[in-house]
Amino acid sequence: MKEEESLLSTQTQSGQPETQTQTQLLHYWGNTPEQEYYNLQGIKASKSFYTSPRGLKLFTRQWLPLLSPPRGLIFMVHGYGNDISWTFQATPIFLAQQGFACFALDLEGHGQSHGLRAFVPEVHLVVQDCLAFFTLVKQQEPQFLNVPCFLFGESMGGAICLLIHFAEPEAFQGAILVAPMCKISDKVKPRWPIPQILTFVARFFPSLAIVPTADLMYKSVKVEEKKIIANMNPMRYRGKPRLGTVVELLKVTEYVSQRLGDVSLPFIVLHGSADVVTDPNVSRALYEEAKSEDKTIKIYEGMMHSLLFGETDQNVDIVRADILSWLNHRCHAGGGGAE
Repeated sequence: MKEEESLLSTQTQSGQPETQTQTQLLHYWGNTPEQEYYNLQGIKASKSFYTSPRGLKLFTRQWLPLLSPPRGLIFMVHGYGNDISWTFQATPIFLAQQGFACFALDLEGHGQSHGLRAFVPEVHLVVQDCLAFFTLVKQQEPQFLNVPCFLFGESMGGAICLLIHFAEPEAFQGAILVAPMCKISDKVKPRWPIPQILTFVARFFPSLAIVPTADLMYKSVKVEEKKIIANMNPMRYRGKPRLGTVVELLKVTEYVSQRLGDVSLPFIVLHGSADVVTDPNVSRALYEEAKSEDKTIKIYEGMMHSLLFGETDQNVDIVRADILSWLNHRCHAGGGGAE
């Protein structure tokens, strides 16, 4: 394929991209305007900015069922360097089609939210941003009262979901953890003595983007055509990780991995066996150590880090079906997709 060529994504019945050679896309699905696309998918969606209690302006989106009250509310957290406006949308669009109301925000320094790009020096502040926004959403509509609420996190977002749970253990009725970053895989973590050197330098230059790590997107997405689509994301962070962010994520994942036994909410954890970004063995440890009575694990043989976009459409459908089945067993029927 020539360098100037790319892939045009057009919608299929499953909502997955159908590719053909063309120019830069306006959206991951193609060039159909957002509202027109949402109408075609049978959902309603909107976007806005939210100012967190610490004064940070954060970009938010919501995706809602079109014709029925929601069966559940799903509060979604994206991964490092990602955002909620490109391929991330595929999952909440699908879930809204099944009767679930989905809400998400670009984290500090990500997407259209304020903050230095990909700089997350204090994850506990990000956790408070998410909790404040999710609490506001729960209270804003009478139809949301007494509706079960779930967390959903991908990669770094999975770790943040567990931190949200530790902060407010009774606030959510369950969590969907997709390749959670409870520990950074040794296959992408810098080797000794680099982490020790980086930690020292980060004290003086925390925002310096010099950590020697390859672009994780290419280690996350399996299908070559989808790598091209993912790479078109105008908001995707392409620089080297910042010192302060890496040191903070190493600290947070170590903390989370030491508290797996404190997890008490119902959850499903999903991981690919070929994931080299986050460690599937830590997801196995989460399943074994968590004190939750209601817990489910799915390890997908040969799948990589990007389970809900980067795999073949057939594999994406398998993962979606497992998530939907888990939700259906914990929510009232009535919306689309009920068992």
